[in-house]
Amino acid sequence: MRFFCDLHIHSCYSRGTSKSITLKNLEKYALMKGLHILGTGDFTHPEWFAQLKEKLQEGGEKGIYYLKKDNSQGNLLQYSDTDVPENDRKQQLGFVFQTEISLMYSDSAKSRKIHLVILSPDIQTTEEINKYLSSKGRMDYDGRPIFGHLPCNKITADLKKISEDIEIIPAHIWTPYFGLFGSKSGFDKIEDAFLDQTKHIYGLETGLSSDPQMNYQLGCLDRYTMISNSDAHSHYPWRIGREATIFEFDEEISYKKLVDAIRKKNNGYAGTIEVDPRYGKYYFDGHRNCGISIPPKEAIEKYNNICPVCKKPLTIGVFHRVRELADRSEEYVAEGKAMYYTLLPLFEIIAFSKNISTLQSKTIWSIYSKLIKHFGTEFNILIDAQKEELQKIVDSDLAEMIVNLRNKKYAIEEGSDGVYGKLK
Repeated sequence: MRFFCDLHIHSCYSRGTSKSITLKNLEKYALMKGLHILGTGDFTHPEWFAQLKEKLQEGGEKGIYYLKKDNSQGNLLQYSDTDVPENDRKQQLGFVFQTEISLMYSDSAKSRKIHLVILSPDIQTTEEINKYLSSKGRMDYDGRPIFGHLPCNKITADLKKISEDIEIIPAHIWTPYFGLFGSKSGFDKIEDAFLDQTKHIYGLETGLSSDPQMNYQLGCLDRYTMISNSDAHSHYPWRIGREATIFEFDEEISYKKLVDAIRKKNNGYAGTIEVDPRYGKYYFDGHRNCGISIPPKEAIEKYNNICPVCKKPLTIGVFHRVRELADRSEEYVAEGKAMYYTLLPLFEIIAFSKNISTLQSKTIWSIYSKLIKHFGTEFNILIDAQKEELQKIVDSDLAEMIVNLRNKKYAIEEGSDGVYGKLK
């Protein structure tokens, strides 16, 4: 059985997130998307963790939690007819305890900045993690807390003392400011961050501005499992599940199976869902406030990495940084590697097709709902739906666009310096 998992999201207690994020909303839209497992997000925040303990209960699969039955609404959520089809309403979404933390510290070499995703096997272990982290700094001011003077190797060693089942994954590894290999993070190698604790790192999160093919350009990454997650700051379907990791198991998924698949790569790990890296917010070099977005070759040869408008250093993007560290060509073919899909959120495809700039448009919601009602999930539509079947629900132009995007027949204006790319 194939399981789509988004293991990195945020709650309403993180900065820059929707205040409408609730567990019910997360379940509702994750099921529309086609997800089976979702990270809880922000278990370090006291108020969010209190909700998780109150509203989630462990299912038959150890380490996978589900929303408790709401007697006022029957078994699970009740959706409107425009949300999900009848045969999907009995499906439950599994949750895995997950958070993201920010480390900012200095060592003898330089200043370091990095974000880490932490997965926890159960409520009890999560409580121990929170107890440990609360001794290192405040956790009540943000869903993604910042810890100064706490290096990667120290926190990794300490968390492993709590439980070997805790999984630590460097987040969005190429993002300039807080990615493991980001141009401003202070690291060039995994060992620079984790030192003797590198042995406990198995998965790396690609982030929106890179995909597995880009990461294959670095031979030192061959032994790591490429993980993809949305890092969603809202519950809406154009954010949640826009990237995901695919696992395949003969029976139901459990936390142990999930973690073993990450650690052993071929033990249930099947691949990822990626957005086109050019869609990501940090693909090209640029300056947001100056309206500058340029490819690496131009940034280097024409401008010496200096913004032509403000004359300050450009924010070096992911494409540039990958090539800077790569020991293989861009065309390197990785044999035997896991498959991955390159997709864009269905909402954005519909919006582009109808020339509508606001994703909350009733027109887009109406079209989206009709498609979901017919095909069940967004992943079914983007990955499997045939053009002839799509044309029964939407006009031929939109049907053709969905198929063309699946087959990579499209163009994108590249994102840079915090600005998303877009279809053109």
